[in-house]
Amino acid sequence: MQLETDHFGTIEIDENEFIYFPEGIPGFEKSNRFVLIGNNAGEEVFYWLQSVDYPDLCFVVTDPFMVYDGYGVDVEDEDVELLEITDTNKVLTLTIVVIPENMDEIRVNLKAPIIINTEKKLGKQIIQQNDNLPIRYYLKS
Repeated sequence: MQLETDHFGTIEIDENEFIYFPEGIPGFEKSNRFVLIGNNAGEEVFYWLQSVDYPDLCFVVTDPFMVYDGYGVDVEDEDVELLEITDTNKVLTLTIVVIPENMDEIRVNLKAPIIINTEKKLGKQIIQQNDNLPIRYYLKS
């Protein structure tokens, strides 16, 4: 299908690649369908989580395990059930990247990763209870 986006123009997307967020993403609950752009080769550091429902809604995301040593995620049983996770090898963990005007302040939110069941195409942003995980983890040291 043709998907109109503000950031990429018109792109061709396979509807089988849609990731459904039953609860939306906090602050953007009305957008339930997203597609991950730019992660096909597996070598990119940043990719985009583009809303299918809203052309202007797009998050830059990255793998938190690449940017923070010892990163771990706790997923409650109710979220495992919601996401229908049966195989942890079919789970993708991402974190939202904030890119301000001052590039020295680029940061990720390690406190609220996005968990995606890649097999079932289900996702959710899950707030972690670990108080040691920062909401603002600056990538430039």
